[in-house]
Amino acid sequence: MTRPVPDYGVYLVTDAGQCGVRGVARTARLAVAGGASVVQLREKTLGTRAFVALAREVLAALAGSGALVLVNDRVDVALAAGAHGVHVGQGDMHPGDARRLLGPDAIIGLSVETMAQAGAAEALDVDYYGVSPVFATPTKTDTGPAWGLEGLARLRAATARPLVAIGGIGPANAAGVLRAGADGLAVVSAICRAPDPGRAAADLRAAVQAVR
Repeated sequence: MTRPVPDYGVYLVTDAGQCGVRGVARTARLAVAGGASVVQLREKTLGTRAFVALAREVLAALAGSGALVLVNDRVDVALAAGAHGVHVGQGDMHPGDARRLLGPDAIIGLSVETMAQAGAAEALDVDYYGVSPVFATPTKTDTGPAWGLEGLARLRAATARPLVAIGGIGPANAAGVLRAGADGLAVVSAICRAPDPGRAAADLRAAVQAVR
């Protein structure tokens, strides 16, 4: 097995509460059918066993689709479930430790909230940066000031690493975010709350294809 080269274009971050009765696995399956290519499981309130069970359920639902399943924060859950990797924040397990535990083939993403964090991360063996937040959002409030499109463009000029934009991203601003230098659009509400997650993902995929 070798490390995959992901298409970060449409990147779903899950929220069980927002998925509602449809559930995380079904929402992920519909989103991937519509054009999502990466699914990050971010479930802050689940216990460990329940989180592992959810990760396995999502992996089974997406088997054969080619989509990658990453686990937010929890390297132990990713290992137990056999996920493709993790996404860690600045206060989570150090990416170097995550790499040692997960091995060379795992995908590891790192949130960067400032240019200083991005500069320090250039020496790390990570696969992409989660640029957080591009716009202020009520979904995630424990972050630094928003990058904005100008900040995103400055970061684009400073690194060759793939940039996945998160925070207030939706169809209305997707093109601007991509033109500012993002390689992918990470969304929570735009898909999880959508009446038709497949259609929502397809609209975002169309925006990605129009700019590429």
